[in-house]
Amino acid sequence: MTETIYDLSAARAMALYAQQFAEPDQENLEFADQEAIYQTVKKLGCVQIDTLHVVQRSHYLVLWSRLGNYDPVDFDRMIYTPAERRLFEGWQHAASIIPLEDYRYQIPRMRAARQGHLQPGGWLSEPGNQDLLDSVFERIEREGPMLARDFEYDGPKRGSWWDWKPAKNALELLYSWGELMIGSRINFQRVYDLRQRVLPEWVDASEPTEGERDLYWLEQGVRALGICQPVQAADYSYSKRNFAKRHLPEMLEAGIFKEVKVRVFDDSVKSFIIHSQDQQTLEKAADGELTAQRTTFLSPFDNLFWAKGRDQEIWNFRNLLEAYKPSPTRIWGYFNMPILHNGELIGRIDPKVDRKKSLLIVRSIFIEPGVDLHEGTIADLALAFRSFMQFHQAKDIIFENEDDKVIGDRILVSL
Repeated sequence: MTETIYDLSAARAMALYAQQFAEPDQENLEFADQEAIYQTVKKLGCVQIDTLHVVQRSHYLVLWSRLGNYDPVDFDRMIYTPAERRLFEGWQHAASIIPLEDYRYQIPRMRAARQGHLQPGGWLSEPGNQDLLDSVFERIEREGPMLARDFEYDGPKRGSWWDWKPAKNALELLYSWGELMIGSRINFQRVYDLRQRVLPEWVDASEPTEGERDLYWLEQGVRALGICQPVQAADYSYSKRNFAKRHLPEMLEAGIFKEVKVRVFDDSVKSFIIHSQDQQTLEKAADGELTAQRTTFLSPFDNLFWAKGRDQEIWNFRNLLEAYKPSPTRIWGYFNMPILHNGELIGRIDPKVDRKKSLLIVRSIFIEPGVDLHEGTIADLALAFRSFMQFHQAKDIIFENEDDKVIGDRILVSL
């Protein structure tokens, strides 16, 4: 019997369906509600937090790309409002927003941090730092939630953004141990509080073994990615790739995963895996019954790109953040956002919001070679820009012609 080899269109549809991109564009007048927001985060596993703020921060963009119109305040309330808390800040794929249902899987890492296995540079062993740590904890215990700025610092001037004052080091260490949690944010600055005052009583805090945790994340990664190479499932949760290689045979033998063949962009055939429960979904994708019809813009930190190398294998597209590169060396722009259109990654935009003027500035648009900008594609892009403006409460949009890197002239559009 000839083994089935799935083509790119099936792999793309499968991946995008798993990542909640299956729904077509909708010009929604009603906001997606909290349940829709929560279910999106749950299906993704977690959403990465990032501080870059030329447009909405990345964790808000990830939800907009999938849900369209929604209120970020609703998202925040599920993280920071005690009566509505269903999500929390933790460390999974970098700093992330995670469902509280998965809190227990963070505990092994917290224990390892307390035991000193994750302590950078031996900070706690330096003279006076244990006393400082105790003092910081006791003050929060006594006075309630606090920001790093609430702790005075009269030491030498610090030259780099990562060169925290001593109290900040203490706060972050206590946070990594799970003794403190992020109870809220003020102007995006973390507000630290005791775990027992933040963590709802209903949360399961029983500790799994590290092996149970890693198997859970590996399975979660495959479900969230839809189709991937085994090591890419480990990428999704920042687990060790060697762990994925070691445990793949047992998970295949147990029938949890299934190996499939995919003809990738360079025409070679590679082994991918899917979750066994998703076999029917893959068949629908192969039969053309499952298609990705959404046009949207993706954060460079979007979950779709967490599987290293898959963007090139399946889409012949390399996602690359250029914010930390010197300006003269950038090709696509400071915060370039890939354009997803009907299952393909067709280009990038580099946007910026002038919040005082309620203005969306598109500093550059790049379209991939071979992409046909026909009337239907342009109409879909216009709808995506309109939704993007609405999400940012922008009334006008400017397309700049910076260094001749933009399609079209400088225009102002009022919507």
